[in-house]
Amino acid sequence: MSFTVYIEIQQKYPVNASRLRRAAKTVLKQLRADSRSQVTLVLTDDASVRRLNLEYRQVASETDVLSFPAGPTPVDKDSKGAYLGDILIAYPYAKRAAKRRNLKVENTVCMLVVHGLLHLLGHNHDTKTAKQAMWKEQAMALASIGIDPAIVELYGGE
Repeated sequence: MSFTVYIEIQQKYPVNASRLRRAAKTVLKQLRADSRSQVTLVLTDDASVRRLNLEYRQVASETDVLSFPAGPTPVDKDSKGAYLGDILIAYPYAKRAAKRRNLKVENTVCMLVVHGLLHLLGHNHDTKTAKQAMWKEQAMALASIGIDPAIVELYGGE
C-alpha cells in the first residue's frame, strides 16, 4: 500500500512520527481505503485547536482532536491520490489528559490519530449503533499497533 501520511509538528513535541504514520496507515488499510489516499496529521497547541473548534463547530472550549474532511472533490497534495483531509491534535491537551489518567502520552496521541482518521473515513459516534461500529474499528486498529483498546474508555470514551 502506498498511503501517504503527511505530518506537521508545529512545536517541539516529543513524538515518534513513524508511530503516528503507522497508526494512520493501519486504519487506512483496515478500512480498505484507496491505496493512493493521503491525509495530514498536525500536532499543534491548545489555542489553535480551541480557535478552530469555535470557528467550525461553534464550541467555545478546548478539545483534543479535530478532523477536517477535504470534501467531496479534494485537491490532491501532489496528484498521488485522494486527499482525505486533516487531523489536528492539541498535543498539550492530550498530554495533560493522558497524565491525569496514567496513560502513555504517545499511545494517547496514536489513539487520537486513529479516532480522527475514522471520522475522516465516515465514522461517527452520535448514535449508539454508530458508536459501537466506530469503537469496534478503533479497537481493531489500536490492537494492530500494539495499544490496548481499553485506552479509549480509560481516556474518557469520547
